[in-house]
Amino acid sequence: MAGSLSASTLLSQTYLVFTSNPWRTLNSSFLINIEKQALVRCSAKKKIGFVDQILDYIEGGPKLRKWYGAPELLPKDGSVLEEEEEDYPEDEVKDAVLVTDGDSEIGQMVILSLIVKRTRVKALVKDKRTANEAFGTYVESISGDTSNKIFVKKALRGVRAIICPNEGFLSSIESLKGVEHIILLSQLSVYRASSGIQALMTNDLRKSAEKDEPALVASGIPYTIIRAGMLEKTPGGTQGFNFEEGSAASGSLSMEDAASMCVEALEVVPQARFTFEVVNGGEKVSDWKECLTRLMEKTEL
Repeated sequence: MAGSLSASTLLSQTYLVFTSNPWRTLNSSFLINIEKQALVRCSAKKKIGFVDQILDYIEGGPKLRKWYGAPELLPKDGSVLEEEEEDYPEDEVKDAVLVTDGDSEIGQMVILSLIVKRTRVKALVKDKRTANEAFGTYVESISGDTSNKIFVKKALRGVRAIICPNEGFLSSIESLKGVEHIILLSQLSVYRASSGIQALMTNDLRKSAEKDEPALVASGIPYTIIRAGMLEKTPGGTQGFNFEEGSAASGSLSMEDAASMCVEALEVVPQARFTFEVVNGGEKVSDWKECLTRLMEKTEL
């Protein structure tokens, strides 16, 4: 299904979820209009791998691979060469975005949005080899112990921004030196508003979220906290939004919309801090940079 790519080409994507089994496709759809940066819906027609999907809809074959910015493909056996330890220069180019929990469903949605924007992507995953086989060379997959300073230094090499689509990463890191912007997708408002069995089920997540936010504030790095309502597996781009204070505790947000919002937030870097709540609602957003800038200015008043 190879073909050329124009700025308005729509990408059909099935999501891959990492479990104890190999990567598998989900019965989900996620489309991105590159030119307008709007989400539309289109069902994936067949269950093929992540790289194959990208090649089918983006590259149209090897001739467009260089145009798209992807390096040569990995060997068919999925093997990769390990980098040797070295001292990294302080003035190295920082153009990558690190996605934590990259093999989670929401993490993969974030990664796909970044790939479409031709962003250099690094991702923390549980199984590096499996992730390499799934993502190919579009993503530099990294696996290791985040409490290990050497591993963290390697993971942050060339990273300008971090997107945390789930809780638990920030409180485990001693230093994020060199990072210029951190985006945290937080459901702390949802966890605090839950009760009964739901509260018991999310207790560990709540504790992680309550540790992450203070760690983020203490880092001194400009950050954006997106306080989302309960994430739901509904199509993105079909509803508007509500940014009112207190909305996250009782509302819900499409997981696809949340992933796209994390990526859009990269374009609006605060001087110090920026926190806002969001759920699906009635407000339509055609220009995310303008919308987020307006929200940030409002919070600074």
